[in-house]
Order: sequence, then structure tokens, then C-alpha cells
Amino acid sequence: MTLRLPRTVPPVARALRSRNYRLFFGGQTVSLIGTWITRVATAWLVYRLTGSALMLGVVGFSGQIPMLILAPFTGVLVDRWNQHRILMVTQAASMLQSAALAVLALSHVITVGDIIALQVLQGMINSFDTPTRQAFVVKMVDHRRDLSNAIAMNSMMVNGARIIGPSIGGVLIALVGEGWCFTLDAVSYLAVIGSLLAMHVHPASARAVRTRMLDELRDGLRYVVRFVPVRSLLLVIALVAATGMPYQVLLPAIARDVLHGGAHTYGILMTSAGVGAVGGALYLAARTSVTGLERVIAIAIAAFGAGLVAFSQSTVTWVSLAVLPVAGAGMMVAMASANTLLQTVVEERLRGRVMAFYTMAFLGTLPLGSLAAGIIASRIGASATVLLSGLACLAGGLAFGLWTPRFRALVDPIYRAHDAGAPAAPEAAGG
Repeated sequence: MTLRLPRTVPPVARALRSRNYRLFFGGQTVSLIGTWITRVATAWLVYRLTGSALMLGVVGFSGQIPMLILAPFTGVLVDRWNQHRILMVTQAASMLQSAALAVLALSHVITVGDIIALQVLQGMINSFDTPTRQAFVVKMVDHRRDLSNAIAMNSMMVNGARIIGPSIGGVLIALVGEGWCFTLDAVSYLAVIGSLLAMHVHPASARAVRTRMLDELRDGLRYVVRFVPVRSLLLVIALVAATGMPYQVLLPAIARDVLHGGAHTYGILMTSAGVGAVGGALYLAARTSVTGLERVIAIAIAAFGAGLVAFSQSTVTWVSLAVLPVAGAGMMVAMASANTLLQTVVEERLRGRVMAFYTMAFLGTLPLGSLAAGIIASRIGASATVLLSGLACLAGGLAFGLWTPRFRALVDPIYRAHDAGAPAAPEAAGG
């Protein structure tokens, strides 16, 4: 499998100059389209079977809670093991999970219990896959200066798939049902597995193990607690993930009960948010420096909250489609910017563990938020729940904005050290 690219590429896509990243970008894009198709199909199937916003929250909780529990331990293993091989195993396991969903759905025997069990399994797989992919990015780019662009390109890839996938999923659900959505997702994993097989990876990528897992876990936890820039970024990510992002699990209820639409309406709502996210990713990909990203994060979180507040008040489809891109852009820019800053300041030996804590903050707290959103929505309605989510994010963005001068003072020496070719970061920068 070979993907060729001209020697000269636009600055916005400069990470694609690296062959391994280029392969990964192509294969993962195909696979992620399948993943978004399955996300739409799963949520719609659950709501079709139960008609319950609470069950949407429960299913979201089931798929993501394993990451909150397992991520600290998998982070240690990511630092120890060959990351390329881990990705091969996790992608193959994800393909089998989607195939199991397809078989059950096409046989017309699938139950919500089956969906929850398979969601838990996928969450366990993602506990290894997500921190590994985050840590492996730096090894796929030939030049470290392209790292921030690669992270932005990853976000563009995820959200580009988010535009295409839900649209395809909504049409497929209406035409042939959810089972064929799961089938298409299972087949799409062949693309990313093929790209991983085609990579040129140095064989000696696992490090020697000299300490116990608990000692390494404690070392990583101590680092993220004591190193203020990392700690603050993880806290703000957790806030957005727990309070803002769960709006997505309520979209089927809003599409049907508030906007009086069907699966297609749900699909275009997801697509609309994805359009905004791609726009945000393009903005980040065009940036050539990490300087000032802390201020961008504060503004993006506030924009995300404002978008959710506006969306919660809409009862007309075209108004909802107009405001969701603001929320999508804000969420994507905040998360990708925080990821970029983390990858920039973290010590190399701790990268896997820190990215595992990032996974906990981003995807591990999301199930708690999803479950809470489902419970609250069952009592006060989906729109009112989204309104509360938006207000929480607005407050979080304001608080982080007030703290950015202190953050900047702590990270500026690290940026200067990078420019001078010095080590990545000190062990800690205050308490």
C-alpha cells in the first residue's frame, strides 16, 4: 500500500510529508467514516428499541466507562510495549466487535443488553487504542515541528469523517437498517490495518522494563498532579468532556421529539456539528506555533458553551443546523489545542502515561456526563439539559481565560527550551 504525495505540500497539511503519517491518515480516514456510521446507527437503534433518553445515556456510559477505569494502567503498558503492534491488535479487535453488532442486528435478535455488552468491550479496546494512537503520532512524523500540525490533521480527519459518516448512516438506516451500517464499519477497519502493515517502523520501539507497574503508574500520576500546565489542561478537558460533550447522546431525542424528524434529521445534526469542527481543525492546522494556544482554548470553550445554549433554545431544524457548527468548532479547537500543548510540554518517557490521563479526562469522564445527561433529560427534557451543559462550559471558558496569564508564564520557558533544542520539560513547575 503506497500513498504518494508531491514534495511540496500546503503548510496546512505539512505533516503529510511524513510517509508513515500519510499512510495512517489515509487508512484511518476510511475507518473513522465507518466508526461514525456505527455511532449514529447505535444511538438510533437504542432509541428506536427503547424510546428512552435515559437508555441513550446508559449506553454512552457503558462504552466509555472502561477508559476511566483502565486508562492509567494501559498508559504504563503503552510506554512499555511496541505501540505499532498494540494498534494492530486494537484495530483488529474493533473490527470483530463491529462484525458482532452486524450479525446480531441483521439476524433481528439484537437487544439493548447486547449493545451494552459490546459497548463495554469496545470501551476496553479503546482503553488501549486511544492513548496508543495519541502517543504514536510523534513517531509517525519525521520532523517534531510538524507534531502540532499532525494533531490538527488528526482532528480534521476525525471531524471530516464526522461530516460524511452520519450522513451516510442516516440514509442507510432509512434504506436498509442499522445492521448494514455495522457491516460497513467492520469492513472499513481493513483500511487502517492495511496502512499499519505498510508502515516502516523501527523494530526496537518498546523500552526495557525495570520497575513495577504500580511504581510507574505512581510516577505518571505524580507528574500530572505536580506539573501545573499538564494538570490544568487535564482539568479543563475533563470539564468540557463531562458537562458539554454529552449533548451528543441526546441528539436522537432532540431530532425526534423537539425537531420532529427522523434518522436523517439526526444524521444532519451530527454532520452540522462536524462541519464546524473541520473549520476549527483547518484553523489549527494553519497555525505554525503553539504560542497563544492557552487563550485559544479559553475562547473555544466559551464558544462551545454559547453554541450549546443557542441550540438548546431552537425548535426549528434550520436554526439548529446554523448554530451547531459553532458548538462543533469550539469543542474541537479546545480539545485539539489542549492535546497539542500536552504533547509539546510532556517528557518523552512519560508520554504514554500522560496521554492515558488525557484519555481519562477526555473520554473517561464522558460516560459520567452521558449518564448524568440521560438522567437529567428524563426529568427536565433534553433541551433543558443541553442548556445546563452550555452554561457550565461558558463558566469554564471564563475561568480558564482568567488563569491564562499564569499558564503562559509557566510554559514559556518550555517553548524557549524547545526552540533551543533543550529537553522537553522539567519534572514539575510548581504546585
